[in-house]
Amino acid sequence: MVAWNGNYAPYKYELKNFCTMGSISFDHPDPSINTVLTCASDTPGEAAADFVIFPPRYMVAEKTFRPPYFHRNCMSEYMGMIYGAYDAKKGFVAGGSSLHACMAPHGPDLETFTHASSQELSPVKFEAGLAFMFETAAILKPTAAAASAEWRDCSYKQCWQGFPISSEVQSGVKRAN
Repeated sequence: MVAWNGNYAPYKYELKNFCTMGSISFDHPDPSINTVLTCASDTPGEAAADFVIFPPRYMVAEKTFRPPYFHRNCMSEYMGMIYGAYDAKKGFVAGGSSLHACMAPHGPDLETFTHASSQELSPVKFEAGLAFMFETAAILKPTAAAASAEWRDCSYKQCWQGFPISSEVQSGVKRAN
């Protein structure tokens, strides 16, 4: 990875040297603990851009859901795979990427959710891949060429099909109809 620091001089950083952080008790920590570089903005607490990685790491949290849970971000999130596979979405492989706009809900696919909800929570070392993420307060919009590319995954949203609907959601749907 090459980046700029302060005076915008190029800076080279070996991602293998990044020290991963994580929960050693319970709960899935916020991905910001994996931030490698931040470009500050004029707004306190809001980055112009964050560069985050999800490298090989131990997952040891107890009594919790280990993959990234369903969430919405206050920043746009562009994610991609450098090598291997991602731990929260089957089929997300090296060279693949995704874009989740600000406040767009997203999370693990059904297969990952089902496995994570029933697995024994003993310590596990994830070594299957290296993912990266850029988060920014800016609104990201794919170019016309990217939006119409024949290689894009038009079935991406299908990974969330089949989830059971909670009784709370079902009653809300009935009231809306």
